[in-house]
Amino acid sequence: MNDASEGGGRSGEGPWALRDYALIADGERGALVDPRGSIVWMCAPAWHDGAVFAALLGGPGTYRVSPRDPWNVWGGYYEDGTLIRVSRWIVGGAVVSCREALAAPADTGRLVLLRQIRAVRGEARVQVDLDVRADYGRHPMTDPHHDGRAWRARSGPLHIRLTGADEARPGPDGGLHAELRVPEGGVRDLVLELGDGTGDTGPDARALWRQTEDWWARAVPDCEDTAAPRDTRMAYAVLNGLTSSRAGMVAAVTASLPERADTGRDYDYRYAWIRDQCYAGIAVAAHGAHPLLERAVRFVSERLLDDGTHLRPAYTVGGAPVPPERSLPLPGYPGGSDRIGNRAGGQFQLDVFGEALQLFAAAARHGPLDARAVKAAHIAADAVAERWEEPDAGLWELETRWWTHSRLSCVVGLRDLARALGTPAAAGWSSLADRILDVTRARCLHPDGHWQRAADDTGVEAALLLALARGAVPARDPSLRDTRAAVARRLAVDGYVYRFRHGDQPLGDAEGAFLLCGFTMAMAARAEGEETEAVRWFERSRSACGPTGLFAEEYDVSQRQLRGNLPQAFVHAQLLECSARLGPATAGW
Repeated sequence: MNDASEGGGRSGEGPWALRDYALIADGERGALVDPRGSIVWMCAPAWHDGAVFAALLGGPGTYRVSPRDPWNVWGGYYEDGTLIRVSRWIVGGAVVSCREALAAPADTGRLVLLRQIRAVRGEARVQVDLDVRADYGRHPMTDPHHDGRAWRARSGPLHIRLTGADEARPGPDGGLHAELRVPEGGVRDLVLELGDGTGDTGPDARALWRQTEDWWARAVPDCEDTAAPRDTRMAYAVLNGLTSSRAGMVAAVTASLPERADTGRDYDYRYAWIRDQCYAGIAVAAHGAHPLLERAVRFVSERLLDDGTHLRPAYTVGGAPVPPERSLPLPGYPGGSDRIGNRAGGQFQLDVFGEALQLFAAAARHGPLDARAVKAAHIAADAVAERWEEPDAGLWELETRWWTHSRLSCVVGLRDLARALGTPAAAGWSSLADRILDVTRARCLHPDGHWQRAADDTGVEAALLLALARGAVPARDPSLRDTRAAVARRLAVDGYVYRFRHGDQPLGDAEGAFLLCGFTMAMAARAEGEETEAVRWFERSRSACGPTGLFAEEYDVSQRQLRGNLPQAFVHAQLLECSARLGPATAGW
């Protein structure tokens, strides 16, 4: 990331550092809110649809609710165990807050965005600007008019209704603009509806808030039995907010945010990766049989039943193929690009079959799998038997090679499922796991004793620790100890863990530390019985979130900044699993 993107910009004057953005989400779509109260990124009506607010990538469209006086200090927080966000500003002698959420339970074709202005101390003078630009700015707002109860307009195919800002007036840009005054102690509710229709009945803000609060209360369990209860509840909230009622969970809310400035590694993560979905389901299963586990099993089962041995690595949340990559005519986030779609949707990644088997096994420990999940599990096991010797793109979706991680993931999955189901096929799965491990050991165990990245790459790979921690080899196998020691020696800096080395470049030059790998290191230390060391790695990794508590994919150790798309689901999943497995003995750290 170049230095120009590090400073705090103001709405309309440039982006903020990633760590400063907050998320609101309802499972069907999500929005990023900047510190000044502007929604800078939201796609509608679904995750993979075009953005209606695209300022994050330098595009048009915004929905801003912020103090009229720009001379203010901002802050904010999430209501515990929810993605209900409260933005807060100190403006001279006044204190103003704005409570905001996407209303839930959500409608797949229509979103409802709630914003509640409060004059906490003194009068609140608040500027409201709404400029909906569907499909990344291609469609301006048209025909804004007040029907006697609310403002209505269109943006391409989307119907718009804004309730609670009768004072607004259309501007020359086609958007709506208002200055609202709320007396001390007063409250003003704004309700924005976007979608395939808004209906004739006006929204009841109080009822919508009450339903949303109830939805979050049901979705996020108590986590007092984990190592970090509040952060674990936050992880649950993020994963729940990213998971559709159709069961698919997006990998992240955003697209094209750079891992490192001008390196070309800018991807669209608004799709459901099978691997990420499995990580989330396995993490939830480590804590309990909560609804996100059932959704993960359902989504992965359906995709296996549909596509069999040709399972795709990623889909839309509804199960459709991921579109190919293309560019938009937008500037992009500084150091990044304007790329949408994802080429990974057409790759062969062997490890997803192993992760699916691990997911089914984890779910089976909480009760019998239904007939469809059992059938899907057999399909995944058959796919491993058929394809494990083929080179694949691997966990990191790189060039096609004989990746070690892919094979070890399948070893874990086959063994776990054999134990969990205990069917006649179980003995065959265990034998296949032994065979894969023997061949992989012969091809991928370095003479120094650690597992290497691939059959033709002797380098160290942090991701291998996850399969090792989950039982690819016994806890006392020297290869676990030697691999973890090699990762700590060669891929760790200041307590943060990198994926692998990029040639001769120093760590941190090519990319940031991978937060997934830091939590994986903690689980590997625990698998060895090194509980204190496990807590140390866990605590260091969970310190890398921004003020909002969200984690991106990477962390720039030297600049203490988040890198990549935000928020990254699998990082929150690994935090959840780590916290659950470390348990109450470390609570309060």
